[in-house]
Amino acid sequence: MAPEQNEWMRIVAEDPHHSQWYIDRFREMAARGDDLDGEARLVDAMAPRGARILDAGCGPGRVGGRLHELGHAVTGADVDPALIAAAEEDHPGPRWVVSDLATLDLRDDEGRRTPFDLIVCAGNVMTFLAPSTRRDVLTGFADHLDDGGRAVVGFGAGRGYAFADFHADATEAGLQEQVRLGGWALERWTEDAGFIVSVLGRR
Repeated sequence: MAPEQNEWMRIVAEDPHHSQWYIDRFREMAARGDDLDGEARLVDAMAPRGARILDAGCGPGRVGGRLHELGHAVTGADVDPALIAAAEEDHPGPRWVVSDLATLDLRDDEGRRTPFDLIVCAGNVMTFLAPSTRRDVLTGFADHLDDGGRAVVGFGAGRGYAFADFHADATEAGLQEQVRLGGWALERWTEDAGFIVSVLGRR
């Protein structure tokens, strides 16, 4: 049975130009020289050289593309084919895959599940998931982590997914929080923080 449609694809169904608007927005920001590498900097600092990294909900490839430039073996997955096409065009090198994160099952040429040293899920991706699939997505993260691997998940408050509910889902998915931050630039976490970055490992 197919997973419930997520919020991103519902928006795209209502506005077929939404994906291109999003792609153009980040292309314009890059052309202006805006700093778009905050998430990649944090993940790179956590990673061994040449790490296997999954960019979960990669969009047009901003984070995964930068991590590839830094020498990591990157796979990016996103449910929106238009965003994957933009990632392939703007950031050649990583493996870009069209996939719903709720059913993600990445395998190598011999059919073995791909283990990752790090998974990054940025850009409020978690808040675009259908509520019925959130735990499945987090379980998929746990299943794709190598021994000692970590998942780094960041999203904002007030977007329909309470931080407490996220942590409950992560626990049920077999993940345990190791570090909690208030942002990608290592901001201190407080109970009234408007953003969370949670570093998770398998329990």
